[in-house]
Amino acid sequence: MTLAWTSDSELFTIMKTQLFSAVLGDVMDTMNLQHQFLSPDIQAIDNSMIIVGRAMPVKEADIGHALITEKSLEDKDFGVMFEALDSLQENDVYICTGSSPSYALWGEMMSTRARHLKAAGAVLDGYHRDSEGVLNVGLPCFSFGAYAQDQGVRGKVVDFNCSIEMNGVAINPGDIVFGDRDGVLVIPKDVEEKVIHLAFEKATTESKLKKAIENGMSTVEAYAKFGVM
Repeated sequence: MTLAWTSDSELFTIMKTQLFSAVLGDVMDTMNLQHQFLSPDIQAIDNSMIIVGRAMPVKEADIGHALITEKSLEDKDFGVMFEALDSLQENDVYICTGSSPSYALWGEMMSTRARHLKAAGAVLDGYHRDSEGVLNVGLPCFSFGAYAQDQGVRGKVVDFNCSIEMNGVAINPGDIVFGDRDGVLVIPKDVEEKVIHLAFEKATTESKLKKAIENGMSTVEAYAKFGVM
């Protein structure tokens, strides 16, 4: 089967239905991209959630941090969070880092706005809140978990659509972010086509291997024949 797509929407549908984080991570390992998973603390708030889209990176900072030096930010509630949220485009992932894990970075109203803009969801290097509301909106959200403490008097968004780093993983605008119940990883834009094709090939081979094992083939023989496990 030839794998082809003509738009991001088609690509992301293929990825959601035919790929998974483990196989994407495995093929990047073979390409010497061996540190592309974000922290295992970042989990789907519902195990059925799958997120895939283009990174729209957001940089948060605690109030009092050196990054919040301009009076325009000091006097602005939430910094440029509203501008960051409103900048989301279809299939974008709001992916945020930079603050201490002492308050929530996402909530129901943000989910509601992001869904209206047809964004793919949110990945947070910290907590979300308004869990019931976020779940009702239905937009994928990956975080450390639920924590209601507000960012309003504790943190501000200081930049967005910029390069960031999470858990040692470089994330640039437009990189693909993929997450499922086993973790969240980042696929650099310049290698995405190769990664996706290799992952599809590996997933297809794994399906054949699984059938062979179900039919009684030993794992030694199966690995020798298929080269995957």
